[in-house]
Amino acid sequence: MSPAVHSTTSITTRAGVTVVRRVRSVLNPAGTAPGSAAPASGWLAVTVAGDVQEVDTENLPAPLAHYGDRIEVRTRPAPGGKGTELGARLRHQPGGGVARRLSGKDPQADLRSALRRAKQLLEVGEVLAVDPAPHGNRTPTPGGLLLEAWTRSAPKGGVL
Repeated sequence: MSPAVHSTTSITTRAGVTVVRRVRSVLNPAGTAPGSAAPASGWLAVTVAGDVQEVDTENLPAPLAHYGDRIEVRTRPAPGGKGTELGARLRHQPGGGVARRLSGKDPQADLRSALRRAKQLLEVGEVLAVDPAPHGNRTPTPGGLLLEAWTRSAPKGGVL
């Protein structure tokens, strides 16, 4: 095999593997094993600025308090002494996997969003949000509709 063909094959293979990994991470962001409904640990975590003693797991911010007994919450020092790791996980993982995520009704994604909002409340006292930019009336194109759908689901993916 010539060096040029070998190089092209290598690049194509790496690109293919990257695409497959990204598709898997979109379809299965929790990293669950095929056929299982729950990730190995199920814990989602954010790092909050401040000491472990400053995060009261008995009086959680509203986004997490809303879950009540449906979640477990833990705190521990963040790696490298960079604050507090606030973790939460659902006590019961409902089935539905990919179908739930695609429909926008994924409890794991909702918990991820609530955890990020709780982090902001703990750090700055309010949930910061960007005012949506007015864009007027646009002709709906397939790409535009896809972009609008992604924008609506972005807070559940960790982007506020």
